Amino acid sequence: MDARFDLVIRGGTVADGTGGAPFEADVAVAGGRIAAVGTIPGPGRDEIDARGRLVTPGFVDIHTHYDGQAIWDERFAPSSWHGVTTVVMGNCGVGFAPVHAADRDRLVELMEGVEDIPGTALHAGIDWQWESFGDYLDALARRPHDIDFCAQLPHGALRFYVMGDRAARLEEATAADAARMRALAAEAMRAGAVGFSTSRTLNHRTKSGDPTPSLHATEAELTEIALGLRDAGHGAIEMISDFDTPDAATEFAMIRRIVAASGCPLTISLAQRHGVPDLWRTLLDMIEAAAEAGLPISGQVAPRPLGVLLGLQASLNPFSTHPSVRALAAEPLATKVAVMRDPSFRARVLAEEPDPAQAALRRRLLRMETLFPLGDVPDYEPPRERSLGSIARREGRSAAEVAYDMLLEDGGRSFFFAPFANYAAYDLDVCREMLAHPNTVPGLGDGGAHVGVISDASFPTYLLMHWGRDRSRGRFDVGWLVKRQTADTARAVGLHDRGVIAPGMKADLNVIDLDRLRIERPVMTFDLPSGAKRLLQAARGYDATIVSGAIVYRNGEPTGALPGALVRGPQVMEVA
Repeated sequence: MDARFDLVIRGGTVADGTGGAPFEADVAVAGGRIAAVGTIPGPGRDEIDARGRLVTPGFVDIHTHYDGQAIWDERFAPSSWHGVTTVVMGNCGVGFAPVHAADRDRLVELMEGVEDIPGTALHAGIDWQWESFGDYLDALARRPHDIDFCAQLPHGALRFYVMGDRAARLEEATAADAARMRALAAEAMRAGAVGFSTSRTLNHRTKSGDPTPSLHATEAELTEIALGLRDAGHGAIEMISDFDTPDAATEFAMIRRIVAASGCPLTISLAQRHGVPDLWRTLLDMIEAAAEAGLPISGQVAPRPLGVLLGLQASLNPFSTHPSVRALAAEPLATKVAVMRDPSFRARVLAEEPDPAQAALRRRLLRMETLFPLGDVPDYEPPRERSLGSIARREGRSAAEVAYDMLLEDGGRSFFFAPFANYAAYDLDVCREMLAHPNTVPGLGDGGAHVGVISDASFPTYLLMHWGRDRSRGRFDVGWLVKRQTADTARAVGLHDRGVIAPGMKADLNVIDLDRLRIERPVMTFDLPSGAKRLLQAARGYDATIVSGAIVYRNGEPTGALPGALVRGPQVMEVA
């Protein structure tokens, strides 16, 4: 007799995405959807023995930057290595459509500067077979992928498309400009965008150092674009802002008015800035007050510190401002290590005055009290005693000496972790508060971006591993953590067909060996177009990752199945 189901996952501990306690059950899949949950008597054409394993919905990562990679690559690595079955790209106002042919280089330069994706890779990998946002979505849809993906309309590209050079000069949009942006936003949503993103931070600059074109966009412009989403009947807004110009309350009041006028849900990036360590609480209070007033505003938060990786293979290392080390920047790693191991070279570097033109960068790189060896088993909540400054005091050496010698460990492949947010008190208690708040949602992993200095696409694995299993205090229930990374993130962008294990829902699933779950240390690879480098970080403990009922990864290895597809706009649950 023919098997009734395409796949049956047998005897697993199911954390179904609703937040309740996990329970033992079988999960049956047919036609890419979940067909039944419970005791399944009939066979499946394929079966997975999940006894002793955690079965979850596939993770939904709402903050990635695969806008270029999705064109040239079938795989959304590293996100798809971490149980992610749906990614949302086009965040922070950067992306590649709509675009006039004359502005293509501008968009590459903006993406390279804001998201640290090598321009050589973008130029080599993007074929530019589009102008409109709808055409871009069509180009994305032509390539099969391992997991599903969604795109947002980026403000930077939209502004360049409508305003040209005036956008680069940060000029105020005219009423006609804003009206045109509104129409294009509605068009993009109808073509399948899930939302719109914008940036209002001074930290976002082009490769040449110019501010992102959306930096000073007026409330009138932003409101018109939001109304374009309303015209189309859907769309979420993602925004990043400094919240200190002129002040946080003024900026947030503008956001409230935009959301009230459009009805669009909006998320803002929320993290503890070490220079103003309590500002995040002020913002969270404002978010809570807005939610109580019926305004769908939430904060995107991270499960660990935001920080950069420094090393000889990374874009930066603690001695990047020292002329002797800078002279080695283009050399192969083996050459760098051989030269730097010479005692006379070491003495010269340690005695050398860094380039005075890079004084600000030098201060950031040499903050030894917040610089930690990452280690073979990455530790993202290291005690203060593990900082290079503390090690140096214990060993009676200078911190620079300690940093120099550690930099050469493992043939120069070691990394330092330098947190710049969420770690002012040398613990993750602020992350716990943010994660626990009902008006936040996990995000900020930046998969596909910052490829030379950051490796945070592992956030979904870390969320489950650290906060559900390893942390000595303040752990969360595993069922609740799964909901945060599945149903909650999916709903934030209008995906109501996934994120919960129930009949009729999309069959995106993970089978996880929770006891064995771990994050590997980052490694530098050179597999981007043109041979450009990127950091990749794998995981252990994923027995299987399933997309639309097809097993795409078994024990971390690809099966060859490519069922992933472009998700066009909001999705509704199918009735089983």
